Amino acid sequence: MPFQFKGREPDQSHNPWQTLSTRNAYENPWIRVEHREVINPSGGAGIYGLIHFKNTAVGVIPLDREGNTWLVGQYRYAMERYSWEIPEGGGLVGTDPLEAARRELLEETGISAGRWTPLLEMHISNSVTDEYGLAYVAQDLTFGESQPEETEDLQVKKLPFQDVVGMVLDGEITDALSMIAVLKAHEWLRNGTLTF
Repeated sequence: MPFQFKGREPDQSHNPWQTLSTRNAYENPWIRVEHREVINPSGGAGIYGLIHFKNTAVGVIPLDREGNTWLVGQYRYAMERYSWEIPEGGGLVGTDPLEAARRELLEETGISAGRWTPLLEMHISNSVTDEYGLAYVAQDLTFGESQPEETEDLQVKKLPFQDVVGMVLDGEITDALSMIAVLKAHEWLRNGTLTF
């Protein structure tokens, strides 16, 4: 296995911030927004808004033996624009992210995979959120019917993986988890860490 997830827990580095108080400003089933009174690293009093995510983000790059992959397109409400992405979603923090990745791939594309390779972990927007994401490469694929959630209006398209790399480089794909996963998988394919 070429990559091992390190986990989302804080490390033991010195924290130069001091938290004086925390209050919940807003909460729903997916996020919690906290207002914090803090002392910043220079010793000044300040505030910090933190968005806590209750799910771990998961993304999947399905690859077949011919070098193809699948993208999912959907309108993203927060951005007010259409977005092409790798199959992705989330799983409750503390649950197995691989199971969430398997579920998302099946729901969005109808694809199941016999081989899963951990690809990357990332902190998606670490200045204001604690959102943590993982991505996998899925291979040895079998195909069935997609099962999207009722809130999802999805398009799925099969493309050569190299075309998807081009979409990232040309700015057609702007989703952070998709971009980083595609570029890392591309490098692994280039250097032989990963094969079709």
